[in-house]
Amino acid sequence: MSRRDKHNYYLDIAEAVLQRGTCLRRNYGSVIVKNDEIIATGYTGAPRRRKNCLDMKYCIRDKMNIPRGQMYELCRSVHSEVNAIISASRQEMLGATLYLVGKEMKTGELVKDASPCSMCKKIIINAGIEQVIIRDTKDSYRYIDVQDWIDNDETLAGAMGY
Repeated sequence: MSRRDKHNYYLDIAEAVLQRGTCLRRNYGSVIVKNDEIIATGYTGAPRRRKNCLDMKYCIRDKMNIPRGQMYELCRSVHSEVNAIISASRQEMLGATLYLVGKEMKTGELVKDASPCSMCKKIIINAGIEQVIIRDTKDSYRYIDVQDWIDNDETLAGAMGY
């Protein structure tokens, strides 16, 4: 038996975390790691004590046919990245890595071209996280240097969503 590489190990944990999500469209799991220690985890879900889409049995964004990456203000969920970030101190996150995995709830497949939304990117930048690693397949992933989001600010061009 071969040993799982460290990035896929943390991505496997993020994939387990997303199973707690309450979104009917896509659930994400996030794990923040620094110095080989898990600092925080987060999954997609409604704010504490508020009704979530899973319990309500519908998604308002689905009902309104809102495409992925648009009009998040109508979404009941807090994104997994944000839930992980609010569970840790900024000092702990400085220089950390955020691992991210997303699954389509209707098919159970990994989200194709998963990426933090523009709001989450801003929060990740301000948290002091240095890199984001995103699962593409069970064994492959992408590495994102957060500095690239700072240097190549897509919001200056009016880009929306992902």
